Amino acid sequence: MDMEVDALGLLCPLPVLRLRKRMQPLPPGAEVHLLADDPAALVDVPHFCAEGGHEFLGVEGQRFRIRKG
Repeated sequence: MDMEVDALGLLCPLPVLRLRKRMQPLPPGAEVHLLADDPAALVDVPHFCAEGGHEFLGVEGQRFRIRKG
């Protein structure tokens, strides 16, 4: 894991917005873990990955794993 982004307690669209901002300086291939408890994140994060060319590696509980494209 290259970075962990804590978005616990934030509601849509804030977790994805925070994730996007924090991922910008990372190189392609970096693995990011997003901590989010917003139920909408289950839809928003995979959609964000598909739209942005990132790889959605899965979710375990409140931890979403993403590889930057």
